[in-house]
Amino acid sequence: MKKRILFVDDDPLLLEGLRRGLRSMSTEWDMAFVDSGEKALAIMGQLPFDVVISDMRMPGMSGAALLAEVWKRFPKTVRLILSGHADPDLILECVGTAHQYLSKPCQAKDLKAAINRASGLEQSLKDEDLRRLISRLDRVPSIPSLYAEIVEKLQDPEVGADEIGETVLKDLAMTAKILKLVNSAFFGLGREVSNPADAVTYLGLDTIKSLVLSIHAFSQFDSDTFGAFSIEKLWNHSQRTAGWAKEIAQMEDAGPKVMDEAFVAGMLHDIGKLVLASNFPAEYDQVIESAEGRTSALLNGEQKAFGANHAEIGGYLLGLWGLPVPVVDAIALHHNPGKGPSLAFSPLTAVHAANGLVNLEGGAGNESMAEDIDLEYLATLQLSDRLDTWQAGVSSAIQTPSTG
Repeated sequence: MKKRILFVDDDPLLLEGLRRGLRSMSTEWDMAFVDSGEKALAIMGQLPFDVVISDMRMPGMSGAALLAEVWKRFPKTVRLILSGHADPDLILECVGTAHQYLSKPCQAKDLKAAINRASGLEQSLKDEDLRRLISRLDRVPSIPSLYAEIVEKLQDPEVGADEIGETVLKDLAMTAKILKLVNSAFFGLGREVSNPADAVTYLGLDTIKSLVLSIHAFSQFDSDTFGAFSIEKLWNHSQRTAGWAKEIAQMEDAGPKVMDEAFVAGMLHDIGKLVLASNFPAEYDQVIESAEGRTSALLNGEQKAFGANHAEIGGYLLGLWGLPVPVVDAIALHHNPGKGPSLAFSPLTAVHAANGLVNLEGGAGNESMAEDIDLEYLATLQLSDRLDTWQAGVSSAIQTPSTG
């Protein structure tokens, strides 16, 4: 059965562009296009829709207000924001009402992947469980204004590394942490990097953006203590997973875009653990202690205690940051890669394998490998024989990073 998709945007030219650009999806989607939130609610009162995709800034009813109303009236409808603005305050308005925040322009394949992932999340989480969990979150990692400023500057093709470096320098604490990390053994540059402009030149804009996101997300909680949960341990694990994921993608000749997306997702893949530990420290302590280090036990404990596991929670919240769809998929599904939208090597593949291999660094046997790595998924992608190669190729290349 076709999915019924409703697009809402006050720009008629953009709606017409969507209509033309998504014509190839007509065999899978029944699509409708309206130019206001009021018209969207009116048509939804007459016909059921599986998905609503709305612009954020519209006269009258905003996208956030529309999706909040859709949530109340049609709770089973998947709700997405498609916007050209990365304003942190606007994005925060979407917490609890939107499943994902997508940036314009958005390709048809990315829209399809986002809809499929959000639909899967809606099916795996009872709506009342998600509503209850979100309402209990007092602390949610926010998108840094510095990141939004960098993204805005990157829209100008004339902007170079020096100007991006000057933008980073506005936040002295962020600058110090970036330079400390860049000069650690983690990146192995073989030379001292003394300013953000050089860091941009050597690491690339996408890596710098991901470091800004990751450092900001962790720094919001780095002075807190959560009992059995260690932020320092999670930070080190996230760095190693990011590095391994990028190296694995490079070994598979996946291209710069996939390598960068794998790195971003690796840095942020466990942010859901930080959200749970900071909002529910006593409950999450019990989950960690009961799991006794076993991944499946941890996921089951999270599901029982909170109605969702850390990967789903992290993917949902970071989906509101406007990150690329493959990055969100890699975060949300890094423990369940078989639910991914593609049966080809992707950032999800890289992060899933990297996370498992980093967990196995202590020399655990095959039973533990099956606990952390979905061997059936890798077999489907015809990559089962690559595990030893990946492990040998990256374990010697990436050293333990300094903490920050």
